[in-house]
Amino acid sequence: MQGARRRTARGAAVGAAILLGGMIPGAEAASGVQEVDAELSYTCAFPGGEQPVKVGITAELPESARPGQVVQPDEPVLHLTLPESMSADLAGAGAATVSAETRLAVDVSQNEGKARAEWLGTAAEPTPLPDAGALTLSTSGGVPYVKPGASGDLVFEASTLTVELTPEKADGLPAGSAPLSADCAPDPEQDMALAVVGVSGGEDAPGEESEATPSETWPGEREPAEGSEGAPEVGAKAGRSAGADAPACVGDPSDGANMVAYVTGYANVTKLDGANKFPLACARITQGFQEVQFIDGILHFLQNSTIDLDYQGKPQLPPTTGTFLTFGFMPTTATLEMTQIPTGTRPDGSRIENIHSDLAIEGVTSKNRTDVTIDFMLRLYDVKVNGVPLDVGDNCRTSRPFKLDLVGLGTWKDNVLDGYTLASGGELTGSVTIPPFSGCGTDEDLDNLFTASLSGVPGYVKQVQGAPCAAAQHPPEPGGDAACTDEYEPLDVPEASR
Repeated sequence: MQGARRRTARGAAVGAAILLGGMIPGAEAASGVQEVDAELSYTCAFPGGEQPVKVGITAELPESARPGQVVQPDEPVLHLTLPESMSADLAGAGAATVSAETRLAVDVSQNEGKARAEWLGTAAEPTPLPDAGALTLSTSGGVPYVKPGASGDLVFEASTLTVELTPEKADGLPAGSAPLSADCAPDPEQDMALAVVGVSGGEDAPGEESEATPSETWPGEREPAEGSEGAPEVGAKAGRSAGADAPACVGDPSDGANMVAYVTGYANVTKLDGANKFPLACARITQGFQEVQFIDGILHFLQNSTIDLDYQGKPQLPPTTGTFLTFGFMPTTATLEMTQIPTGTRPDGSRIENIHSDLAIEGVTSKNRTDVTIDFMLRLYDVKVNGVPLDVGDNCRTSRPFKLDLVGLGTWKDNVLDGYTLASGGELTGSVTIPPFSGCGTDEDLDNLFTASLSGVPGYVKQVQGAPCAAAQHPPEPGGDAACTDEYEPLDVPEASR
């Protein structure tokens, strides 16, 4: 976080473009826009005691929408006002500046259904402590979309709040052993409503709960939230289909263990408070032998396999280039290239697997866990800031390989699968940490610029694998298209959650 706050303007521009440039368009435009401007009172339980905190909430929402249309809150900002006594205590502990991160729970209700969204915020820069008076901090960041499933007013109401303060000394070192975290409850007898979006027209579609399943929670084990039936869908920023222009994904009909599958997804860029889309890619999967074991009295089917990316015969994701308006006005573009490090072979000639699947059968319920580990190198090129090329050279890349670790969880019950398996596809989640950069720049050394903007902080990753196609079962017709490529429906592009 500290490196992100102190990066230069050019570093912020370039870094934002590199990993945010691939972002896709947002929600459909509405007929009108309403301004959210709420002033609320909270009581926050900080480690040193409870403190009254004033919270101002501003954002933009459409005035109206149709059933099934994405409603995307825009430009959300939280303004926190801490009492003068707390500001004095921070100064007394040696703090010169304070940074803030916030997590505001927002209840979204329609008719009899209710769902909960989390509005995340981070201070763009540390705020200097005032010589006297209250301390005001502002945060902004990621906000999930909401999709109503039927006609009826869509009501947004603020709820609980979590605040984390990071005090720092004048030299940038932490002032204290740890950040100050507080759970905040709204004071009673307040109107917590933020906005009402009128929803009408079109065909009403039944709503459904769409809360993301974190990788540590098995599908089927979550209790539905109270009032979630018929609730509006809450997701991340609006997405769109991957489209029909998918790259060729061709299997080897002569290899019965060979499968191919499309994959796509998002990764959070923690330092830049955004997310980057993975281009639609082809993955080649080679299944290994299955081993049966009894572990603690439970029957396990264990299987190691390999996965190799394939883009025009190269083990990489398709390069992606995009444009981002840094600071809202400076257009910046860059191209990102992710190359997979080969999985390699053992002395006996067998492949080193990077997929481990464990199907555990206990009674009528089976649980399937799949761990995927892929090593990558990241290269950056064709960087432009405000249309002016920034010469990063031909070898601007991470100084060492880094791992993308993903986990897919699935539950079988009554012969019905909920979640992920390698053979059926589905959602995987995990994290990735970008190493420092090297080789960036020709006339000047730009390594530290990219390292400060992008490296060192884990980012959450969400990826979707399509249902694999076994080429041996789908040989091409004589003179026809290659096997498997036309087997797929386009994947829906997911969004990374935080």
